[in-house]
Amino acid sequence: MSAELISILVLVVVFVIATTRSINMGALAFAAAFGVGELVADFDADKIFAGFPGDLFVVLVGVTYLFAIARANGTTDWLVHASIRLVRGRVVLIPWVMFVLTGALTAIGAVSPAAVAIVAPIALSFAARYSISPLLMGAMVVHGAQGGGFSPISIYGSIVNGIVEREGLPGNEVALFLCSLVVNLVIAGVVFVLFGGLKLSRADADDTTDSPTDGPADGPEEDPDPQAVKGAEREADDDASRLTPARIATLGALVALVVAVLAFDLDAGLTSITLAVVLSTFWPEDSRNAVGQIAWPTVLLICGVLTYIGVLDEMGTIDWAGEGVSDLGAPLLSAVLLCYIGAIVSAFASSVGIMGALIPLAVPFLAQGEIGAVGMVAALAVSATVVDVSPFSTNGALVLAAAPDVDRERFFRQLMVYGGIVVAVVPAVVWLVLVVPGWG
Repeated sequence: MSAELISILVLVVVFVIATTRSINMGALAFAAAFGVGELVADFDADKIFAGFPGDLFVVLVGVTYLFAIARANGTTDWLVHASIRLVRGRVVLIPWVMFVLTGALTAIGAVSPAAVAIVAPIALSFAARYSISPLLMGAMVVHGAQGGGFSPISIYGSIVNGIVEREGLPGNEVALFLCSLVVNLVIAGVVFVLFGGLKLSRADADDTTDSPTDGPADGPEEDPDPQAVKGAEREADDDASRLTPARIATLGALVALVVAVLAFDLDAGLTSITLAVVLSTFWPEDSRNAVGQIAWPTVLLICGVLTYIGVLDEMGTIDWAGEGVSDLGAPLLSAVLLCYIGAIVSAFASSVGIMGALIPLAVPFLAQGEIGAVGMVAALAVSATVVDVSPFSTNGALVLAAAPDVDRERFFRQLMVYGGIVVAVVPAVVWLVLVVPGWG
């Protein structure tokens, strides 16, 4: 049995054990990386640790630390109230506002994880306040980011169009952008309908306030005074909408994060953790418990799995699978398999890296003229990015880490199932729509 096949089978075993024994998958993946790296690939520790996602570790820690402080001092509550005022109390519009916002950020040049890191904590705080499905809100944020991710001036769009030009393939920048936008918009619409978005149209911000309305059943003397209840609700709303010095500083920090990431191309994780430290210095009482609210189990999970994927990459397992597919000799079959490889691997690894590897692998059968280059490139690009809602991808991990007041294990399973459905369905659909007709 080849080393590449062994490494894939071990990954399957890790999934099975983590699912059936409720063990943190990241811890299992670290053990697998050590075992496969040392015993199968003959790697030393330095080579195994080369796959550790240090940048993602800092992003997860920094962003959740900063927004834990924002939750503690009431800044996220203030942002939620501001969003409600923006849409005049229509909660149903908020998921779409988040979709458009993240799409606009990536379309003008923000890296997708940076846009999600900025928007997801606010969006999910809103979801917690108004009992919106966190899966719905998280999916809207991620699909919004990917919907705008292939504009001609975006990071993803520039990279893919550059690869196409370098490989001498015909390209169409606008078609690539529109394909990604339409696919993600359609998926967002389906998610919105399936996960309770339509029910939000029958409620407004006043209907969803978490306040007592009914007294206990054991005596009229326990019934609250309706006027007192309304007064308490107004007082809570007034407090949430009041700008304190700490909230003003935190809002300034969030604006600084956006400017640093978008205008100066600074790292979102390092910037977030620096801003969090500054806020902690001036308002230590608000941030005393913030370090404990960093999503450490999620950090372990994601970093462990991606370290193992790094070992697979270093072993050549991914290239081995891709080259095996491209040598099949059946262009349409090779095309759909490459789309699936892009989706599956990208659910755990860098979307850009996968696109950079798979597009050149498609060149031999694209040169035969049986497959349209424009449609194939678009199908590969969409397949490799639409799955970023997976909790093992950077975007999905940010959504998982940013969700407040949720059963994190249950939310992780929801994201994993949803990501699995996307992986299973979308590559086949985009292959059927974009590749089979021979576009380009």
